[in-house]
Amino acid sequence: MHADIRAGVRDVSPLLLGIAPFGLVAGIASVEAGLDFAQAVGMSIIVFAGASQLAALELIGANAPFAVVVATAVVINLRVVMYSASIAPYFADYGERLRAGLAYVLTDQAYALSIAEFTTAETERSRFRYYLGVATPLWIVWQISTVIGFVLGAGVPEEWGLTFAVPLVFLALLVPAMKDRPTTVAGAVGGVAALLAVGVPFNLGLLVGATAGIVAGLIVEGVT
Repeated sequence: MHADIRAGVRDVSPLLLGIAPFGLVAGIASVEAGLDFAQAVGMSIIVFAGASQLAALELIGANAPFAVVVATAVVINLRVVMYSASIAPYFADYGERLRAGLAYVLTDQAYALSIAEFTTAETERSRFRYYLGVATPLWIVWQISTVIGFVLGAGVPEEWGLTFAVPLVFLALLVPAMKDRPTTVAGAVGGVAALLAVGVPFNLGLLVGATAGIVAGLIVEGVT
């Protein structure tokens, strides 16, 4: 294995401990939503987006209209558009097909670790190899843990606290990213708003929190 790929695998390894139970939760949620094995695996491979998958599965289980399910998943994943715009310049020299493949495995974790490496690293690593080293293990662990979660079904005891791994994964990415006043305010306001909006219909509390956080961050950035 190339040294730059190993560097990516090394950096992402601690996060895999949180991704595995996250995937188990998604697999269990697939069973509870009434999906069969092929549907659950197909959704995990095609969508490959933890937060939007869980939101969509909850809506499917609640018999929400198909348009609402799709719209919710799309809205939650709109943040990936910002990730893509931010990281795209670092892959500008690669062909369209390769960039499309890299885009498929773009996640919160892959973006956060890769952009930190690209913008602050003192060594000249291959961006392509490092990104693959980060993103590929995330994809593999997510698929395997989702399948295991589906097979186990709803038989996993609640006492295991698997759902607690979901916020921990995102907290591990959020805290290091709060480097200045605007990002700190955005994170704090977004978190509080999301908590207050927990009861919003169709699981749109996350969208409310994200919007509030972005607006607050932009206001503080404009003031400063």
